[in-house]
Amino acid sequence: MATSERLLQVSNLEIGVGAEGNFLPIVRNLSLSIDVGEVVALVGESGSGKSMTARALMRLLPNGIAITRGSIDLRGKDLLALNEREMCSVRGNDIAMIYQQPQSMLDPTSRIGIQVAESLRIHRGVGRAEGQSRVVDLFKEVGIPEPELRSRAFAYQFSGGMAQRAMIAAALSADPALLIADEPTTALDVTVQAQILALLHRERQRRRLAILLITHDLGIVSALADRVAVIYKGSIVEEGQTDSVLNSPRHPYTQGLIQSSRLEANESGALFSIPPAPNDVRSGRGCAFYPRCETSHTLGIAPLCSESEPSLVENPDGSTTRCWAAHPPPTSRLSHEVVSDV
Repeated sequence: MATSERLLQVSNLEIGVGAEGNFLPIVRNLSLSIDVGEVVALVGESGSGKSMTARALMRLLPNGIAITRGSIDLRGKDLLALNEREMCSVRGNDIAMIYQQPQSMLDPTSRIGIQVAESLRIHRGVGRAEGQSRVVDLFKEVGIPEPELRSRAFAYQFSGGMAQRAMIAAALSADPALLIADEPTTALDVTVQAQILALLHRERQRRRLAILLITHDLGIVSALADRVAVIYKGSIVEEGQTDSVLNSPRHPYTQGLIQSSRLEANESGALFSIPPAPNDVRSGRGCAFYPRCETSHTLGIAPLCSESEPSLVENPDGSTTRCWAAHPPPTSRLSHEVVSDV
């Protein structure tokens, strides 16, 4: 059995919003690894911190948001220690990114082929004629028909699926080791979505390409990912092999996401949904998911969950879960917590 080669190691990453010295954490103690050729999905609701984590890896956070702690290691290179010029050589060359609205990322005034060739010019020093030839080859690889003709087209002449293929070609042009795919199929219809997923799978196999897949769609996760990390309010709450997490979820939040994705109705005809958070939620104490968690009350551990934050603990199958219900403390401690809160 081949041994895995570590490509990316994110350790104790914290991202804050605010001003220097007064940041409010929006991503907390996030650790994540990706091996060469591996697909890891980062899953969660809107606002859970998925896209901010992805943008932090590229060092492309918006103004007022900053990495306040942690490390990002790419094959032994500390990305947080690089200056902006050094980081520019990493973007596109070592790490590339595709987005959920590809047409919004394309310049409407410039021909598609020129835009795709830009990474080749910057990172490979390729001239105009060679760049054009390489773009045509890339368009063939990603399944764009009439590639030479299409390379001279403008963005408005591309459908959403074609634009996404062009963005994938641009992302892969400098042969990066890691591709970050941020909701890459959300804006596409089901048929085109399947084609894009098949394309990503094929390129992953052909190039030994590692992919960080940012999504809320568990169907895509099941089809493409080797491992899945579930993020809630900026913290990983469950992580493991895709089959393990999707078929035997231990965290109530993961269980809720899976139930919601099935679109199953109860006896009254209402679709399942995770309860909304109450308006009077206390911050900085206990489990972040506790205000929406029914399991804590069912198991009688609500006082513990409301006051004490659980750690990310390894399960027998190698997955990890951040939940008191999955890993209850010793009986003596649980009794103390319950009694002290009464």
